[in-house]
Amino acid sequence: MRREARPETPGARIERSERVIRHIGGEGDWNAVIWSDLEESTADAVIAEQAQMGAGFEWKLYGHDRPADLADRLRTAGFEAEEPETLMVAAVSELRLQPRLPGGVRVEEVTDPAGVELMVDVSERAFGASIPWLRARLLAQVGSPTTQMLVAMAGDEPVSAARMDLHPGTAFASLWGGGTLEQWRGRGIYRALVAHRARRAAEKGFDYLQVDATDQSRPILERLGVGALTTTTPFVLPG
Repeated sequence: MRREARPETPGARIERSERVIRHIGGEGDWNAVIWSDLEESTADAVIAEQAQMGAGFEWKLYGHDRPADLADRLRTAGFEAEEPETLMVAAVSELRLQPRLPGGVRVEEVTDPAGVELMVDVSERAFGASIPWLRARLLAQVGSPTTQMLVAMAGDEPVSAARMDLHPGTAFASLWGGGTLEQWRGRGIYRALVAHRARRAAEKGFDYLQVDATDQSRPILERLGVGALTTTTPFVLPG
């Protein structure tokens, strides 16, 4: 998945060198090292080269990446660690899914800019922070055959949102988002959004789901049958 990555939005590109693979999305989009193959003797020079990419550039570090002190080397080069997440994977056919939405809540597929605004609104409220890149990312993916975007609605109010990216040429679909307003948590909405996306992945012929899970979502996913493989930590250049 990392070595054969494809651009996530129409204007993005993948840059490959002997030691790193980068996703370059341009201004306001996601720009990051997504794969590396480093040795102790080469790591610092490669890191210094990536640090020239400027503020906001991310090095997506996985727990099994080498050398073993790569995190310390990134800090020395000026990268700052954000909250780690758990990389989780499940076979779609083995998931334990029995979704039950609360009364009055429905799941809608997002197909236009108005739906994107609902997703951005509920995501920022659920995570308690501005997400400056999210609107542009979602708008670029509206109508894409490899993306599904969902919003859970209670009447006219969005209460949760999530998306899924399909990765052609692989057996994997990846789940993102899943932010639910605090007063609606613990009522099955997150599980229902997982089930919705799992069914779509199976319909499209994808056998596995991949999730970068927060500490909040990991226990829910484990109960559904999703297994933890490793961790992933964003190291970001400040500014």
